[in-house]
Amino acid sequence: MADLTRLTAAQTAEMIASGEVTAVEVAEAHLARIEAVDEKVHAFLHIDREGALAKAREVDEKRARGERLGPLAGVPAAVKDLFTTEGVPTTVGSKILEGWIPPYDSTVVRKLKEADVVILGKTNMDEFAMGSSTENSAYGPTGNPWDLTRVPGGSGGGSSAAITAYEAPLALGTDTGGSIRQPAAVTGTVGVKPTYGGVSRYGMVAFSSSLDQAGPCARTVLDAALLHAVIGGHDELDSTSIDQPVPDVVAAARNGDVAGLRVGVVTEFRGEGYQAGVLQRVDETVELLRELGAEVVEVSCPSFTKALAAYYLIAPSECSSNLARFDAMRYGLRVGDDGTHSAEEVTALTREAGFGDEVKRRVMLGTYALSSGYYDAYYGSAQKVRTLITRDFERAFGEVDVLVSPTTPTTAFPIGERTDDPMAMYLADLCTIPSNLAGNAAMSVPCGLAPEDGLPVGLQIIAPAMADDRLYRVGAALEAAHQARWGHPLLEEAPSL
Repeated sequence: MADLTRLTAAQTAEMIASGEVTAVEVAEAHLARIEAVDEKVHAFLHIDREGALAKAREVDEKRARGERLGPLAGVPAAVKDLFTTEGVPTTVGSKILEGWIPPYDSTVVRKLKEADVVILGKTNMDEFAMGSSTENSAYGPTGNPWDLTRVPGGSGGGSSAAITAYEAPLALGTDTGGSIRQPAAVTGTVGVKPTYGGVSRYGMVAFSSSLDQAGPCARTVLDAALLHAVIGGHDELDSTSIDQPVPDVVAAARNGDVAGLRVGVVTEFRGEGYQAGVLQRVDETVELLRELGAEVVEVSCPSFTKALAAYYLIAPSECSSNLARFDAMRYGLRVGDDGTHSAEEVTALTREAGFGDEVKRRVMLGTYALSSGYYDAYYGSAQKVRTLITRDFERAFGEVDVLVSPTTPTTAFPIGERTDDPMAMYLADLCTIPSNLAGNAAMSVPCGLAPEDGLPVGLQIIAPAMADDRLYRVGAALEAAHQARWGHPLLEEAPSL
């Protein structure tokens, strides 16, 4: 029998539905893979072996009874550790929630369970999703399976590393400023930020509420689409949820075709700070789009150059408000509660011990930006820039069907290289942030290896809000064309762990 951990999610589901393999066999294969390699990778913070095997047995029993199985029934998945999961620890990569066991499921976790997806465990992440490298986790960094001395991206580096290391075929991530797409780019995988409001945020531990968006991480475009279809849709528990049907992303992924499509290349996303090999692979992929029948034009979005500055006012401002709930009074860590300190002192001591440096940095930035006398000058101005960025997108999508750019300016950088330089770290999300500010849909797909270092490069595809299917149409066409040229999926070139 083929190595079950090397199959795509779609292949795995078909084999389980046909009875060729059992869901328990698939789950056990992935759990064994995790046991074999995760000590080196550190993709997971918690493995739910008992829960995974119980769900797998349930799927096998349904098949034995002749019940119809869903498109992902029995397929294993990993979940970023900021989705509440009933009975399973949820830490958000922070000491302040160490040991917390949620009493309920987030909506996307509930949907996974209803679709009979087997949840293997919770993945490592930058604390409260604040970071671009998964080095800000209170539980240590995750390594990039292409080179364990390099970062797997962030904040969802655990999810991207888990699927790259064949520990899971699918994973859930969240994208506030690029935290699904940027890890996908530097690990050679597929990552999608759906339209804001297209996937429920209920049960996600909030970082920046107007930016946070859950989405799929996978090794193929079709697998990402299958997961997107499961988790997407309206949710009455989420006030920002869009009450519209999910675009048919699965059909688009099965029938990728760019013939006649107008593709805009964003001129602002190149130049100083961009690695030459990244631009080379992106330019080659743009030429491939032409060969596949797309019409390619250059599009200027001048406000995108201000996106990074606007983001680092809006996101910290919202995080300073959201993280105020961690006051040591209701749940989580409590320090100094020995009867000698006031409630205010207990809160201060707990936050000092429980929050890491990057979280403290962003809370202070946000609190300052929202303070009396500075609100209009900082937060208010950033929101005006956000409007300009949205208008640039609207103008661009009046001319083209999708936009493309590099996903990240560089390939994966060494662990520790940017930890003392927050600005250099923030620049990793330079290309991804505009889509979060505007709320439209975006995807990263692999487009080759940079010639300088042999590490993966990602192409970003951006579509209008609620046109998520265009991402999958373009992504699937490129994936098929690239693999025809390479003769295999890109991940097959990754060193074996």
